[in-house]
Amino acid sequence: MSFQIRQNEEKRTIELNGHVGFDSLPDQLVSKSVAQGFSFNILCVGETGVGKSTLMNTLFNTTFENEEASHYGNKVHLHPQTYELQESNVNLKLTIVHTVGFGDQINREESFKPILEYIDTQFEKYLEEELKIKRSLFSCHDTRIHACLYFIAPSGHSLKSLDLVTMKKLDSKVNIIPVIAKADTVNRSELDKLKIKIMSELVSNGVQIYQFPTEDEAVAEINSSMNTHLPFAVVGSVENVKVGNKLVKARLYPWGSVQVENENHCDFVKLREMLVRVNMEDLREQTHARHYELYRRCKLEEMGFKDTDPDSKSFSLQETYEAKRKEFLTDLQRKEEEMRQMFVNKVKEAEAELKEKEKELHERFEQLKRMHQEEKKTLEEKRRNLEEEMNAFNRRKVAAETLMGQAVQGGSQPFKKDKDKKKRIGADAVCSDIVGVTACMTQPDAHIPAG
Repeated sequence: MSFQIRQNEEKRTIELNGHVGFDSLPDQLVSKSVAQGFSFNILCVGETGVGKSTLMNTLFNTTFENEEASHYGNKVHLHPQTYELQESNVNLKLTIVHTVGFGDQINREESFKPILEYIDTQFEKYLEEELKIKRSLFSCHDTRIHACLYFIAPSGHSLKSLDLVTMKKLDSKVNIIPVIAKADTVNRSELDKLKIKIMSELVSNGVQIYQFPTEDEAVAEINSSMNTHLPFAVVGSVENVKVGNKLVKARLYPWGSVQVENENHCDFVKLREMLVRVNMEDLREQTHARHYELYRRCKLEEMGFKDTDPDSKSFSLQETYEAKRKEFLTDLQRKEEEMRQMFVNKVKEAEAELKEKEKELHERFEQLKRMHQEEKKTLEEKRRNLEEEMNAFNRRKVAAETLMGQAVQGGSQPFKKDKDKKKRIGADAVCSDIVGVTACMTQPDAHIPAG
């Protein structure tokens, strides 16, 4: 008993100067997060001229630089722009991605492909950063799309086929929030019917849009209420219009004004509250935990990685790498052998074709050679005939010249009987001889009379 009392007397007591506990961890996380800053990326999908840029300017109460898009693009281009925003002491790196030329083409079957490729490219960049030996995930700029505002044109009575196909392709890769753009062009009753029709078509076609979370009791009530207002009917404007005694953002018409922040006029305030104030962090978490994880899992499975083998044993990363490398080398050798065999077959086919062409050319050459010899023989025969004809002609010509000489000599002898008669007879004889000689010269076969 004395020993126990002595121990109690030796105990020391420490007075606490303040509160000690781990309930300060949230404050530490908040301070650290504020110091690092946040990033938020919005994808705006909609036809040109539907009001995407105006709504973004209205949503963040600033004027973003954005060139007016043309309606004559031959394909869809994605144009990202990053801005540094600050509210109080919180820094936000905001990236807005516009789909330039969406819905402007005649053939719209592949309009969604550039959007899917852009989203997958951002996932791929983040995955590459994760797989690096020296990673910097906290300092790198996260460009993954956290929210997709899909702008639905108010014209028509339902969704277009392009809208359904695009949203169906995007729902597994991004958080889709459908909005009806330029809602001031539709009256209230038609707008309510359009909302019901759109939600009905989305459900019937299996399109999964983003639902505001109701697990957190702090926001469960407001999120449940806002889920019933989807899709939001919004109006955007950066113009200040004087209504009563104050300036408000509104669109001014001859018959009145549409106030952007008046919930009786549109759902802009609901969209801003849900997107920026209440559920921005949940959108970021859903992107990482659901969409990115799905992409990461599929990509790693394509690379040959798996959690467990068929025997439910743990796997070695080195063994998986070696097996995948061996499989890749085997496949590479197989493809190389196939290409080599294909090359050999192509060479053999080319050789056979060349031989066939050579044979055809040889036969053609022999045929032309025979034709040349026959033509040469014919020309030689004609040449001989022509030479014989020329020799005969020359003989006749000589004989004709001889006769003409004799006729001239005979005509010069004097006749004693009658001078005039002699001259006339001599002239007639000379003319007759000349005509005969001329006929002989023109007709080689004609008979030349003697004397």
